[in-house]
Amino acid sequence: MLRQLGRCRVCVVKDLGRSRVSSRWTATDSGLEISLAAAGREDHDIALELLRCLGQALWEKLPDRRRKAYWLLLDEEIRAGVPGEIDEDALRQKSLLFSNRDSASSRLRLERYGAASFAGMAAEYVHSLWHDVTVRTGAAFVPAEQLRRRLELFARWYPPGPGYRLFPPRSPSRQNHRAPAR
Repeated sequence: MLRQLGRCRVCVVKDLGRSRVSSRWTATDSGLEISLAAAGREDHDIALELLRCLGQALWEKLPDRRRKAYWLLLDEEIRAGVPGEIDEDALRQKSLLFSNRDSASSRLRLERYGAASFAGMAAEYVHSLWHDVTVRTGAAFVPAEQLRRRLELFARWYPPGPGYRLFPPRSPSRQNHRAPAR
């Protein structure tokens, strides 16, 4: 991911001038400039906000073939009626997209949804490489099957480094029940 993003400079400050703004990033000639607001926030939340910023910037640099693959994955989920999303921002953008007929046909709304979904997935992908994560369930969240497909896609594009594993090894009982290779 970082090879694709290039140089990143991160500044953690007390606030960014507005209480509802928790981060800001800008692409410059020398790389990314990221500012994160720390006031009243836990370290874990600040780290996830940094990862979301990196995910947003990564979306902007995503090669067409990968962007198309992510859109196809989202299209399958939409056609299957998956109501949830990876985080609150992506869910808000998805809800806005489908709030009425005009929004549903808006290219801008669609792009905002795709970008938010990808950024949230990028953050959760890296987060899940750091430590075990809890998968939240319910209508507001991506179901486990779709979440696994998204994570596997990210793992193909951005393989975990040596010593990192995305999923636990299969237990012997599960390995015995796999379909034979063709």
